[in-house]
Amino acid sequence: MTKPPTPAAYTASPHARPDSDDLRARIPGWGVDLDPKNRPAVPKERFDPEATGAHWDFPDRQEEKWPRERSVEHALLTPVFGTSCPPKGLSGIVRKYAYRRFSEGRAAHWLLLLGADRIDAVESHLRSFASTRPDNPFTETGIRSEFTPGGARSRLGRRRVDTAHQWMDPILVGGPWILGIGAAAAVAARGALMRTRRSSRSS
Repeated sequence: MTKPPTPAAYTASPHARPDSDDLRARIPGWGVDLDPKNRPAVPKERFDPEATGAHWDFPDRQEEKWPRERSVEHALLTPVFGTSCPPKGLSGIVRKYAYRRFSEGRAAHWLLLLGADRIDAVESHLRSFASTRPDNPFTETGIRSEFTPGGARSRLGRRRVDTAHQWMDPILVGGPWILGIGAAAAVAARGALMRTRRSSRSS
């Protein structure tokens, strides 16, 4: 019975490193990027204004129309940044505080940003009521799908993977709307009651 060969990794003297020419002969394509001329990224690794079109050592900075948010880890803003969604209202104050006070490595940074998103959603709903097209909770929250064929039935059995959390859906989706409508109704009722009392006193 012949003894199987011992792997080189378990010997006292491992095999010598294969020669590059031997590897190139045995393995198709081995070492194809050793020559810089064959590397597509090489022009990006050296400064060549004719190849890259860069005419600066540091790009011109975009003008800040308001003090922009940046993480405390960064010494300065990137030369170019987005301006489509400027922070506004209470949510903007929370976002600016999160960037100014906490590092991106802190949970408080991200929890504040998540809270700011929720505040922004409420502010957007309130602003929509002052417009000609207010938000429609019945069509824009997915509630209508519960009344379509198979909507409520899909919550039974194992047709949904989130059955453990579906009890929260009415609270998370409908709760804010119910609270908002209730608060508005209470304010309207209180105003009507106060007007009634004033009119009764004056008479």
